[in-house]
Amino acid sequence: MKNDMKKRIHSAHLVLVLLMALWCGTCFETKESQRQMEQTEASQSGSGAGNAAEVKRKLMYEAMHTPLGKYPKTVTYTLGKIAGANNSNLPVGNTYENNAYTRYLKEVLNIQNEDVFELQDGNTYEEAVNVAIEDRDIPDVLVVKGRDNLLRLIEAGLIEDLTETYEECTTDTIKEMYDSYGDSLLQSATVDGKLYAFPNTVIDDGAPLLWLRKDWIEKLGLKEPETVEEALEIVRAFVEQDAAGDGQTIGLACSTDVIAGADQTYGVDSAFIHAGAMPCHWILDESGDVVYGSVTQETKEALSKLRNLYEDGILDQRFLLRKTENIDNLLKTGHCGAIYGRWWAPNNPLSAAYSVDSNAEWKPYLLDKEQVNETQKISVFESYDQWMYVVVRKGYEHPEIVAKYVSAIFDQSRYANDASARELNDYFSINVDPTARPLNINVDYEDALYRTTEHIQAALDKTLDVSELSGLEKSYYDTCKSFLNGQLTTANGWAAYASRIEAVGELQKAGIRSAETLPLENVNAEIPQELQELEKEAFLQIISGEKPVDYFDTFVVEWYANGGKELTEQVQNAYESGKD
Repeated sequence: MKNDMKKRIHSAHLVLVLLMALWCGTCFETKESQRQMEQTEASQSGSGAGNAAEVKRKLMYEAMHTPLGKYPKTVTYTLGKIAGANNSNLPVGNTYENNAYTRYLKEVLNIQNEDVFELQDGNTYEEAVNVAIEDRDIPDVLVVKGRDNLLRLIEAGLIEDLTETYEECTTDTIKEMYDSYGDSLLQSATVDGKLYAFPNTVIDDGAPLLWLRKDWIEKLGLKEPETVEEALEIVRAFVEQDAAGDGQTIGLACSTDVIAGADQTYGVDSAFIHAGAMPCHWILDESGDVVYGSVTQETKEALSKLRNLYEDGILDQRFLLRKTENIDNLLKTGHCGAIYGRWWAPNNPLSAAYSVDSNAEWKPYLLDKEQVNETQKISVFESYDQWMYVVVRKGYEHPEIVAKYVSAIFDQSRYANDASARELNDYFSINVDPTARPLNINVDYEDALYRTTEHIQAALDKTLDVSELSGLEKSYYDTCKSFLNGQLTTANGWAAYASRIEAVGELQKAGIRSAETLPLENVNAEIPQELQELEKEAFLQIISGEKPVDYFDTFVVEWYANGGKELTEQVQNAYESGKD
């Protein structure tokens, strides 16, 4: 139906156009509304101001009750903006109020953000949000972190009920995307049957991969690894044979956070996955009971292996002293040839290293695939403590604006082959960070990563016609093809190919999929700061050899004694209640 959009732009009379605009599907709304407004301007000189006012009224009604209807006059909304590092890698001259996203939204919907504050995600942004809530003076549109803050806003009566606007002003595709996560995601934003926010979606991004300098492997005359043990021996060779060539080669990089999770790099999560452990998560054990993944015997086994790697010089010997910026610099200077990272590691941090030395050939390896798949099947709970939600201020004239934004950015621009979205979609291939969007959430299918790569690879293999690609896929296809042909030699070109084709390709071949998360409701399952610090200190002491491996048992006892036992019981009770 979307491909027929252009056929609907030839009606001759204003009355007929208005009738069509009221009744046609959302896929035709954007261009139809634009044509109507052009005729409105003509009617002002021909039929008089009264007729023009009626036309504008009807256009405004359409805009307020459909996903893609365009407002007849610009609608502005104040925004609390989550900014990104380095201005989100926006092209020079672009700002958070004037970039490809905002220009597209202005053209398609005629909306414009006015940022009340622009702060990077973290304590500073959360403090600003907290002050706004306490002062009962929030912007028209706001992204809040954590379901607890969402509930605060609901209880304070500060935000709009978005139930009706979700039904009216999101496309069928957006509804399908949310449905792909089951009922729990939208339910996390629902109280007493009313939807109060649009939640972020977190796509399945598989498992971490081991990224190695393949050019170093070849330089030292080694074979590419097929097992974890072979890979670790390669890292040992990097250090002992000084692959960097100046006596400063380090081993496997490791941050002091140890666990990177889904949105950071330099963790050693894979060491835990290979041991069947899921630290930092509430999980179901083999008996079906709730347990915190950091206190299991599998986690102890992983820490023991990491300790051995440290003693053998395979793990960076100075990891306790490293900050993220320091590890970044070691990649750029060519002193580190091994990191664990997600499929997107070429975009950040490896693209920066490629920019300095394009001969540094980083390649992803997914090893011990059977164990990885088994660990990925562990049932993990999601309490939405750190989830992003978009809310609308109570009393704002256009509460539908968020639903329309989501429909335009995450459906229309991706799938409608809209020429006006080309600049926006090109942002992905030039490594502009998603925080450049006005609203720092993503809405997509749960398996979007694999769908997209499958389509891009098929187009490269000429088994899928390029015309069938979405706007986003076409942008990646063009970049990957140019990189493979040698026409594009930039870091962004390499990053697009290495991430979307090589890394995701590894995950696809292994059939890596995460188990569906289990919702946790009516319980605060967040680990208190005191227990987080206890955990981090114990992990670092065991890995570095400051404490023996069996100290883990002492840590577990202390963890339960300092509130962990009571917290576990609360989570268990919440889980049992949710099953009823």
